[in-house]
Amino acid sequence: MSDPTGRKAVAAVWRIDSARIVGALTRYTGDFALAEDLAQEALAEALVTWPREGVPNNPAGWLLTVGRRRAIDAFRRRSTRDEKYAALAHNLAEGGALTGATDPGPAPDDVLWDPDQIDDDTLALMFTSCHPVLSREAGVALTLRVIGGLTSDEIARAFLVPTATVQARITRAKKTLGAANVPFEVPPVNERPARLAQVLSVIYLIFTEGSSASSGDEVMRLDLAGEAQRLARIMSRLMPSEPEVHSLLALLELTAARFPARRGPDGETVLLEDQDRRRWDRSAIARGRAALAKAADAGRGYGYYGLQAAIAECHAVAPSVPETDWNRIVVLYEALGRLAPSPVVELNRAVAVSMARGPAAALPIVDGLAGGDAFKDSHQLPGVRGELLRRLGRLDEARTELEQAIRLCGNERERAVLTRKLAAL
Repeated sequence: MSDPTGRKAVAAVWRIDSARIVGALTRYTGDFALAEDLAQEALAEALVTWPREGVPNNPAGWLLTVGRRRAIDAFRRRSTRDEKYAALAHNLAEGGALTGATDPGPAPDDVLWDPDQIDDDTLALMFTSCHPVLSREAGVALTLRVIGGLTSDEIARAFLVPTATVQARITRAKKTLGAANVPFEVPPVNERPARLAQVLSVIYLIFTEGSSASSGDEVMRLDLAGEAQRLARIMSRLMPSEPEVHSLLALLELTAARFPARRGPDGETVLLEDQDRRRWDRSAIARGRAALAKAADAGRGYGYYGLQAAIAECHAVAPSVPETDWNRIVVLYEALGRLAPSPVVELNRAVAVSMARGPAAALPIVDGLAGGDAFKDSHQLPGVRGELLRRLGRLDEARTELEQAIRLCGNERERAVLTRKLAAL
């Protein structure tokens, strides 16, 4: 009789250990695409076997053993008894590894993975799945699949795209990595800064979509944001000497700390000035501030994520919106604008200026952005401009801007907030 706890165990083990499993299989086979396929086959076998026969004593080892045995079978089918096959088959017992609830345990000379290599495998896997030869969309899908352990269906639901689209992205990503002969390794020291930037960018993109859903009827996708936090924590353990890794983790923790207060009882969006700060996650704030302190201890100054984390910290420690250190936030946005200039940073600076110096000081900044194409199809600029005009008492102009923002907004919850603002006028 099938045991439902078996399927739950499969899901839990896969979410926690998928990166180690795929990483170890990649090291054994030397083929990233093959390793990912082998891990999926082992997962499929576990979904059949564990509910029926029970969870093995060493679940991750069971999956690795099955994946390794499938690799040997694949090489046999190809009739290639080369060095790869010899290395894989060395000292493996006759008939391969057993499956089922009884864990035979590895033979003394047949260690499934080297405990000292686990972090290196995971780190190499992270750099491989976020390699610069891949598009950002492909890197996100592959990272969530092999590091996060999410299924294609889960990724598709998170980004509101068809499952077939996600599967196609993952397939193309693996083919691209193979065609480019991307080695499964932690990149050389001189290549790491650029490659690390890509890894952190992918994690940041995942969190951004989770914390502010670009479309759909939910203002946040907590599973997606939580997965990005988990990936950032993995990176902070794997690369503890990199300050920007700690800065990204700080930004994610400090931002996520406000999540409990961002939704009302019916799922509606609650703006910052209306949030009950008693509901903010104080543990997450403490973790975020500790991570930011680690980044500061490096003595290199804040980078792209560090400046954003410092802004988030200003909000996290303030008792209320009026008591927030808006002048410091303006300075931090100015620094961020010099480091990584973008219309979005400039728009956020305008909001901070409006809080520190009044809406009249901020409106020229926003007007300067209106002539460009950056916000042509976005609700953000007319939404901010409408709010500034409302505060200045120019209500007819504010109505026009808010109506434009409502037309452009793709998220139903955010559209409802804008509609309430318009109705209040």
